Amino acid sequence: MLFSTGSWLCLVLCLCAWPLVDGLRVHEYLYFQVLSPGDIRYIFTATPAKDFGGVFNTRYEQIHLVPADPPEACGELNNGVFIQDQIALVERGGCSFLSKTRVIQEHGGRAVIIADNAYDNDSFYVEMIQDSTRLTADIPALFLLGRDGYMIRRSLEQHGLPWAIISIPVNVTSIPAYEMMQPPWTFW
Repeated sequence: MLFSTGSWLCLVLCLCAWPLVDGLRVHEYLYFQVLSPGDIRYIFTATPAKDFGGVFNTRYEQIHLVPADPPEACGELNNGVFIQDQIALVERGGCSFLSKTRVIQEHGGRAVIIADNAYDNDSFYVEMIQDSTRLTADIPALFLLGRDGYMIRRSLEQHGLPWAIISIPVNVTSIPAYEMMQPPWTFW
C-alpha cells in the first residue's frame, strides 16, 4: 500500500482545493430577473469579468437595463443620458470588454451587461479579461449569453420600449427549482 487513508484524503482535498488556492474563479455566476416587459420575465444567468470591474454591493430591486446606442458601446453613446445611474446592455465586438465597461462608467452607468454577439449562443460563457492597457474600471461587468441578450433586445423592440426593468443580483438559492422562471430557450 503506497498511501494510507489519511494520505488519500489529503491528496483529494488538495487537488479539489487547488483552483481556489490559486485564486481562480470557477463557475461563478450572478443572476438577474427581468421584471418588465412581462414576456421575458425570466431569471437570467451572467458571469462577472475575471480580472477587472467592481462587484455588486447593493441589490437593485428595480433598475433600468438600457440597451446602449450604438450597441457595441466602443465610443460616445447616443443615449448616454439614459445610462446615467442605470445598467447598460451592450453587445460584444468592436473593442475590448474593458473599453466597453469604461465607456459605460464614463456615462455614469452603475454596471454593464455585455451580451455575446453570437445570437445563437445559448450555453457558452466567454471569460472577460483585462486588455493590454493599464486602465481600470470600477463598475461591475457581466457577460450574458448571446441568445439571452438577443431575446431581451427583441422584446424591447417589439414593445417599443427604451429599457427593461430588472432586479439584480437575485439570490437563486432561496427559490425552489419549480418556481424558477428560467428562459425556455436556455439549458440550465
